[in-house]
Amino acid sequence: MTRPTVLFVCVHNAGRSQMAAGYLQALAGDRIDVRSAGSEPKDAINPVAVAAMAEEGIDIAGNAPKVLTVDAVRESDVVITMGCGDACPIFPGKRYEDWQLDDPAGQGLDDVRRIRDDIRGRVERLIAGLPDAATETAPPR
Repeated sequence: MTRPTVLFVCVHNAGRSQMAAGYLQALAGDRIDVRSAGSEPKDAINPVAVAAMAEEGIDIAGNAPKVLTVDAVRESDVVITMGCGDACPIFPGKRYEDWQLDDPAGQGLDDVRRIRDDIRGRVERLIAGLPDAATETAPPR
């Protein structure tokens, strides 16, 4: 079986989707292909999101926001949206989830930590529910 591909989508691809992708990559390693994109990507990753993830030992500072493409959705098995509305195209046979998360844009580190921790829990549940991805245990916190 091939590795599942998960695409995280938010508006700016600068905070929520980048943190989720960072967690999924760190927790699942090479068992899952991880992508992220935004319907209206910013020029850079939110520095508060970078700081919050660095506290977890996950470096997302080198990532760059990417624009959402139809191909990215088509090539993904699971598409997780985070407040991007109807911008994400729908294809039959894909698994779609909409995660209701606060936007970290303009928020302080304490608020972004809360969002980050919520994302980690969701990513851990996502891994547990994907075929072949849950065969190894996640590293301890």
